[in-house]
Amino acid sequence: MKWVTRSHVHVDRVACPWLISRFVDSEAEFIFAPRNQVQKIAEDMGAIPFDIPGAELGHKDGKCSFEAIIEKYELTDRALLRLAKIVHAADVSADFDTDQIAAGLEAIAVGYSLRFPDDYENLALQFDVYDALYAWCRLQVAKSK
Repeated sequence: MKWVTRSHVHVDRVACPWLISRFVDSEAEFIFAPRNQVQKIAEDMGAIPFDIPGAELGHKDGKCSFEAIIEKYELTDRALLRLAKIVHAADVSADFDTDQIAAGLEAIAVGYSLRFPDDYENLALQFDVYDALYAWCRLQVAKSK
């Protein structure tokens, strides 16, 4: 399936493709476009829009797009839910201080954006960061049992 979002990826627009690729659609193809073209591209290509205003898989009810995808696809993995808290805090400025890991994830996202301005390269490289963070979340969840 094709998925489309805004270009110049940051926290949620890296976390969402990681989540989609790993847990929703292993053959996902991502398209990055200027904000004002995302909806048209979605319609023309039959792509699923995410992390844009008004999208089903966007920010709403105080939740970020990562959380919207978790809810839509009924993902219940406790480590993913822990990761969702980190992504939410790093992505939603009003909630930045709600998770101790958020500042680190935000710093990593900014650093990758500066080093790798090409969205596809940035995404490919940051997937390792999310794989590692997910592994850490799995360990934290296992310790809390």
